[in-house]
Amino acid sequence: MNLCDVKTVRNIMEAFNISFRKEFGQNFLIDRSVVQNIAWECCEDEDSTILEIGPGIGTLTYELASCRREVVALEIDRGLIPVLSYTLGEFDNVKVINEDVMETNLEALLAPYFEKGSVSVCANLPYYITTPILMKLLECGLPFDYITIMIQAEVADRLCAKAGSKDYGAITAVLAYYGEAEKLFKVPAGKFLPAPKVDSTVIRIRLHKQKPYVPRNEAVLFRTIKAAFGQRRKTLSNALSAGFGELSKEQITQAIASCGHDPNIRGERLDIAEFVTLSDALCDLLPKTE
Repeated sequence: MNLCDVKTVRNIMEAFNISFRKEFGQNFLIDRSVVQNIAWECCEDEDSTILEIGPGIGTLTYELASCRREVVALEIDRGLIPVLSYTLGEFDNVKVINEDVMETNLEALLAPYFEKGSVSVCANLPYYITTPILMKLLECGLPFDYITIMIQAEVADRLCAKAGSKDYGAITAVLAYYGEAEKLFKVPAGKFLPAPKVDSTVIRIRLHKQKPYVPRNEAVLFRTIKAAFGQRRKTLSNALSAGFGELSKEQITQAIASCGHDPNIRGERLDIAEFVTLSDALCDLLPKTE
């Protein structure tokens, strides 16, 4: 079954009386070479379980099931569950679950699969909820090998940006704490049905098995990053003063200087290693309740 064929897609939708739902950001891929590339590039281990988020009518799921050990697919749209039973009927290594990933206990769901071997994530994420889903995957603490996602090209630029570039921001620094992101390839809007208004990019995040930079206090690290980018036009000392009201401007200036930085530097100049060092310096000054 060619789920990238426009006529086939329309016939399936007509047969099951379904339509594209904008509230779920549904845009189905119609280029098989793109789908196959995503399936093959999403992780290195063929004997892996793949958590897929938002399978739609099963276009990517079909390819994943063909080249990976097992696929666990979370689909929020109840109307697509019968469709997936039809399009994926030939596979016995796919489990489709009608749940919202943001409400799913991923640890409980995936525990049996981690016992069997490696687990990675692969998803064509709706633009409107890309960051919340990505942050849940990063913060849940599960030892995924890779997270491969197709997202709005502009967001991909931010996630993969280097310190000091115009696209570098808080989400970039936080992501770098958890893993290393790289762009795989761009996907033009015309490769989807219906076509979105912007192009997409597939990125792959290799999660750190052991984080190369370990802060004294993770909460303070994230607070430092958030404050540094909270007011981008301000110097780092002014931005941190706004984010750490319990510290004096002098204390913050001294903390920045102790890390080898000019207090007038801007937050976007610091990479994750420098943010960890700075957060540790701030930890020494904060009340011990942090």
